[in-house]
Amino acid sequence: MRREAPSDSAGRADWIIEVIAGFCSSAHNSLGMPQQEPAFAAPLVGFAAGDDPLFAELKRHVGPSHWTPGEAFALAFPERAPNAGELAVISWILPHTQQTKRDNRRQRSLPAERWVRAKFAGERFNVALREHLVTVLTAAGVAAVAPTRLPQWSTEGVTSTWSERHIAYAAGLGTFGLCDGLITPLGKAMRCGSVVACLPLPATPRPYSDHHAYCDFFSRKHCAVCVERCPVGAISERGHDKARCHAYLEQVRHEFIEPRFGFSTDACGLCQTKVPCESHLPGRSRPRR
Repeated sequence: MRREAPSDSAGRADWIIEVIAGFCSSAHNSLGMPQQEPAFAAPLVGFAAGDDPLFAELKRHVGPSHWTPGEAFALAFPERAPNAGELAVISWILPHTQQTKRDNRRQRSLPAERWVRAKFAGERFNVALREHLVTVLTAAGVAAVAPTRLPQWSTEGVTSTWSERHIAYAAGLGTFGLCDGLITPLGKAMRCGSVVACLPLPATPRPYSDHHAYCDFFSRKHCAVCVERCPVGAISERGHDKARCHAYLEQVRHEFIEPRFGFSTDACGLCQTKVPCESHLPGRSRPRR
């Protein structure tokens, strides 16, 4: 791995994409099953400027305690005081594999084993990816932090101090659906992560101005398949009942996942599979990979 970042911004962006893609191609990307399947398919990467005004707006939409990139960076590097324009947010989408999505499509009330393992082992991989990127950037002389790895990061009810989905939205990677899932060019069946770096990078254009732009329920006034997929009625035409959803996830954790698999995680994902936006933007062909 090269020790220095390229001098031009486009070259730096390509270098970072290669670092992320390379780690996703490694043995670390695993469901933890005997057949050694990967947890995720090839990633999609986007960038946002640290001084993007949208980050201040997220305090209103997510919660007043949601960090801006500058606030997250300052927690990791209190002795440094770069202006927000010197920072960049690196965000990525990790799409579930076709096998995982196929299995979960068949489910009506409980998540499939691959989906459960993609949440448990897959998020451990996502954590490792965050830490790997920070390590590579640090070795190249670039100060970087993964906000969700900070000891101050917390979830407060159904919100957090750094929402990976909202960060991905800011980085041009997708918009929200009726069920609150992020609909990306690689679909809604995915996980996401991010790192803040003191390294100017070209911002990924946001091809949308409406945070529901990719959801057919809002943009075309039809489709509510995710409503039908929810086993507990936590999704309706009025939106997503986060409290009911969370209660069901905890029930599944304690009554199904822990006794059956021997580890603890919350997982369901039925509203992310067997829906038009599962693997691509609805109404559009699947992207070439």
